[in-house]
Amino acid sequence: MTSPSGGLLNRGATVLFDLDGTLLDTAPDLVAALLQVCAEEGQPAPDPDAAACYVSRGAIGLVTFAFPHQDSATLERLRARLVEIYQQDLCSRTQPYPGMVSVLDALSERGVQWGIVTNKLRFLAEPLVAEVGIAQDCAVVIGGDCASHSKPHPAPINLAMARMGATAADTVYVGDAEKDIVAGRAAGTCTVAVTWGYIIPGEEPTSWGADFVIAKPDELLTL
Repeated sequence: MTSPSGGLLNRGATVLFDLDGTLLDTAPDLVAALLQVCAEEGQPAPDPDAAACYVSRGAIGLVTFAFPHQDSATLERLRARLVEIYQQDLCSRTQPYPGMVSVLDALSERGVQWGIVTNKLRFLAEPLVAEVGIAQDCAVVIGGDCASHSKPHPAPINLAMARMGATAADTVYVGDAEKDIVAGRAAGTCTVAVTWGYIIPGEEPTSWGADFVIAKPDELLTL
């Protein structure tokens, strides 16, 4: 995958991104939905910044954080309600991380195809990607319900590579959670952990076994 310039991401490469906490800062809209669920249930609202750390664990992770003593059936009901609220207001506050759009443009200019592999359900992920304006060059959006398993299983990454005509040897997977790195490694891709996403207190991206760890989106272009 390397070229005479030594860059990791040059023509012929493929980059797959996690969505929440990697490409997009979706926490403001997700946490707003969580706070509405708490209000409906008469549950004291958690600190929004603390709740944001759990976005990488999906809707079930958010309601489990806010309702730590509920049984699984109640948590599933709360998860469904959170998704219902969130679907009605996907993108009021969500934005690409600073510098990310420039990185995506640079990849396209280099002839590097890129796509998204997320555990977010496809019916939420696809309109969100369209609303923030990054769908035009995105080759594929694989949601958590598209493959036989979700991350940390490699199935969704394998599905994305198959649809894009990519091989693991030429693919880089980028994410902000350990499950992203586990999935990428299992699929045989190069892996990049980012530190700007939703890192749960006590977790350390450098311990996940990624090939690279980066602190800003533009560092991806110079690996």
